[in-house]
Amino acid sequence: MPEAIHTKVLVVGGGPGGYVAAIRAGQLGLDTTLIEADKLGGTCLIRGCIPSKAIIHSAGYFETMTRAASDKGLHGIRLASPPSLDMPELYKWKEGVVRKLNTGVGALLKRAKVRVIPGWGTFSDAKTCTVKTKEGEQIVTAEHVILANGSKSVELPFLPFGGDVISSTEALDLQALPRKLVVVGAGYIGLELGIAFRKLGSDVTVVEALDRILPLYDTELVAPVAKWLKANGVTVHLSAKAKGKDAKGLLVETADGKTETLPADKILVTVGRKPNTEGWGLENMAVDMDGRFVKIDKQCRTSMKNVWAVGDLVGEPMLEHKAAHQGDMVAEIIAGHKREFSRDIIPAVCFTEPEIVSAGLLPSEAGPDTIVAMFPFAANGRALSMDAGGGFVRVVARKDDHRLLGIQAVGAHVAELSGEFSLALEMGAVLEDIAGTIHVHPTLSEAYHEASLRALGHAIHI
Repeated sequence: MPEAIHTKVLVVGGGPGGYVAAIRAGQLGLDTTLIEADKLGGTCLIRGCIPSKAIIHSAGYFETMTRAASDKGLHGIRLASPPSLDMPELYKWKEGVVRKLNTGVGALLKRAKVRVIPGWGTFSDAKTCTVKTKEGEQIVTAEHVILANGSKSVELPFLPFGGDVISSTEALDLQALPRKLVVVGAGYIGLELGIAFRKLGSDVTVVEALDRILPLYDTELVAPVAKWLKANGVTVHLSAKAKGKDAKGLLVETADGKTETLPADKILVTVGRKPNTEGWGLENMAVDMDGRFVKIDKQCRTSMKNVWAVGDLVGEPMLEHKAAHQGDMVAEIIAGHKREFSRDIIPAVCFTEPEIVSAGLLPSEAGPDTIVAMFPFAANGRALSMDAGGGFVRVVARKDDHRLLGIQAVGAHVAELSGEFSLALEMGAVLEDIAGTIHVHPTLSEAYHEASLRALGHAIHI
């Protein structure tokens, strides 16, 4: 066995929470070691956000070309024949994007002088970890430990993963297009992938136990997505429960209590994710739990001195940017900086068709003493020029001082507005700040400007 390594900071997990923490710690001159059993980049980069967006992007191209090959054509453009889909090539394209980013993370860690140990780490106590590597076991002890172990897909006991029952991970690795795809769960993961596969040509059916899709958002935000699903032939069963499978497909109990089989080549189960708390010795670290998550304070400290936890391991929302922000913060606190994490403003984007973005409070969360104003993309020149007039931007502000409490949008490419929304909320902007800021014409951001003007009672273009 090689000599034990003693490090100032030990980071477990090479996902966005972990590698960001390690890079920042290295930049701050702290002796830092990172353990990762899989590829660097974590769920988001390797089997989540990035590969799914690569497929969603390509699916959008395919759909556009399919529309251009129809009898009506598309905006004067006509293709002589419909496009063909080469799934193995699409898989290669997706993997190329992932590989480029994975390589980049490795280079950034090296530049920050972070020691990376590939292998599975198991803790025997809060500060001692044994890593199983290809060369054998390596013991690592640390003054500070940052737990960034991430999460994994929730498996239904009556629909275990395997064969034709797949998680989002396997869905992103398909090299043959399923003719009939049934998606269990109408949250953002299920609908993002379901819509992408529908654009690529799959017959898609969605099963949701609740009485609505995308339950994290309100009815107004979800309506344009529901409209797209209906217009594009995606069957949605609400208040329906998956019961298992047979040789033909998914067994479902519908809202009226009847049981039927939904034909499926693949059954994609997207009913949530759970923290990775098993198999690496968490029980030996004497940290307090908050339900299924590791309990932390506003600085991501656990109940064990100098043991920190970030990202999916510590609770909702399970988002890359939350994990990265926490990882950066913890590294700086260890180095002596004063930082604190606030859950109030964590923007979220749903890459459906159309996209949804939400930052801050929804109208239902903000209370009665608020102003809520909306501006439709149907009155926005840039949206109309892209044939994307559906959707809107909405602002939520206090009545008394006009301070912004929340900003939401649904429409084409609105994910790119999320930064402006978050900045306004983080800086404590009021409606007059947005109204007094010149927004470039023609851009989608003008709808944000107009929504703020409307909240003040003097919108120009509506």
